[in-house]
Amino acid sequence: MDYPPTRLPGRGPGWYRGDLHVHSVHSDGELTPAELAVAARAVGLDFLATTEHNAAAAPGRWGEVGGDDLLVLLGEEVTTGTGHWLALGLEPGRLADWRHRLGEAAFDEALRAVRAAGGLCVAAHPHAPYPGGELMYPLESFDAVEVWNGQWSSALPWNADNEAALAEWGRRLGAGVRSGRPQPAVGSSDTHLPGQLGVPQTVVHAEELSVPAVLAAVRAGRSWIAGTAAVQLEFTAEAAGRTAGIGERLATGGRPVDLAVRLSGVPDGSTVHFRTEAGRAHRAPADELVRWSTDAGRTGFVRVEVRGPDGRAVALTNPVLLA
Repeated sequence: MDYPPTRLPGRGPGWYRGDLHVHSVHSDGELTPAELAVAARAVGLDFLATTEHNAAAAPGRWGEVGGDDLLVLLGEEVTTGTGHWLALGLEPGRLADWRHRLGEAAFDEALRAVRAAGGLCVAAHPHAPYPGGELMYPLESFDAVEVWNGQWSSALPWNADNEAALAEWGRRLGAGVRSGRPQPAVGSSDTHLPGQLGVPQTVVHAEELSVPAVLAAVRAGRSWIAGTAAVQLEFTAEAAGRTAGIGERLATGGRPVDLAVRLSGVPDGSTVHFRTEAGRAHRAPADELVRWSTDAGRTGFVRVEVRGPDGRAVALTNPVLLA
């Protein structure tokens, strides 16, 4: 089998963990596809995306490594002189065009081609600290933003570049919610070296374990970011007898909104931050269950950050939308 299946049987609606930005020996990574598959299973991933620099997934290398418990998405890290972006969900052997720079029509054409084939375009590491790595394309051009990139974070799972990306995305979120086009956030390891895979990882609520379903979940913001496989999180909002989760819209009927965060696997001394249109609206010590309340008259969304005792991110969510 040259390429992996696009759907794994017997896996219905549920939360699935994955890594959307991974390199192998077929670009500038140190691990083979087989070694990456072993590592993915070891850290509890359900899916991963192969994203070589300006190269398609190598035929005959990924087809046999997935099996019935690991979904492999074909993709590419589109690497240009004015920033990088991820093309996810590419057809076998297909490439997104990387021969463009900021302000050129070829950039828009490349995005359109990926979307026309059912794929997803993700802004990669917007504040990467090296020439060409800092994203100069408009963030609004993309379907999602990688706010947490782990390439430089084997020993330090959160850094200033990620903090800047998260802040930029967070500032823009309110306008996106009010226009009806909130842009989702994702987190990926950008694996190049052993020990990086799944740090961090994106956890999606998909209708099944298939490439279209995972991409649809990311596109809809039905996802959150875990710093490691140990972190578990559930975030829900309830009002007027209705309940909504991450990426969903809650019709509140003008009633107060009760928010609940259920956590496990986070460091002792962590804190939970509820963020709204007003910025950080409430902070509380992390516990198995953390509650807060607000209403749709104050904000059109609520998202959650879990911070460790050192202030670095442990988990991040996309927003619950309030109406």
